Amino acid sequence: MSSQRKARTYDASGRRAAAEQTRDRVLGAARDLFVEHGYAATSVGQIAGAAGVSVDTVYTAVGRKPQILLVVVDMVLASSGRPLPASERDYVRAVQEAGSAVDKLTTYAAALARLMPTVAPLLLALRDAGLTDDECAAAWRHVVDRRATNMLQLAGELRATGSVREDLTDQQVADLVWSTNSPEWFTAFASRGHSPQDYAATLGDLWVRTILERGGSEEQ
Repeated sequence: MSSQRKARTYDASGRRAAAEQTRDRVLGAARDLFVEHGYAATSVGQIAGAAGVSVDTVYTAVGRKPQILLVVVDMVLASSGRPLPASERDYVRAVQEAGSAVDKLTTYAAALARLMPTVAPLLLALRDAGLTDDECAAAWRHVVDRRATNMLQLAGELRATGSVREDLTDQQVADLVWSTNSPEWFTAFASRGHSPQDYAATLGDLWVRTILERGGSEEQ
């Protein structure tokens, strides 16, 4: 009986490992295709072909196209071959570990400058697809709401440094950061010929000047 249980455990572990490998192939293929061709121009069939699996396997391993994009976005944000929750992303940890409010804001702005050139087009394509597709609309709303929740947490971390303006509530701070770190804001700014480095410098300066007390904005 013991050997049979071990065999069943081994078989189950092997199946899980194979399923994870399949999921990784699907997500890797989707990431490459989305980045190269865009969300709208990439079909689930193309993802399946690039991953060497069937369309049904793509649906089973990850989900439908909007769900695939959400996972791919998390992969890009994590700078990893696999999606990671926000708390485990390197740039989030760097922001949390920064000692001053200025350092937190400028560290975050620099991270966005690295990520937005890839992430913004994907998210805006999802937003546009949501105009005619309810599933895409729901996925877009999930992205928007998740960003808002994360920015409220950031506002609390900034408040804890003692440098946030007393006349601003945490919600106001969160909404200011949320609105200016959006893919729409990045795309509009970049369309005027500005580089990602310009974006990081401008965004950091904007946040420091509008969110922090004068003393906090000079604590470099």
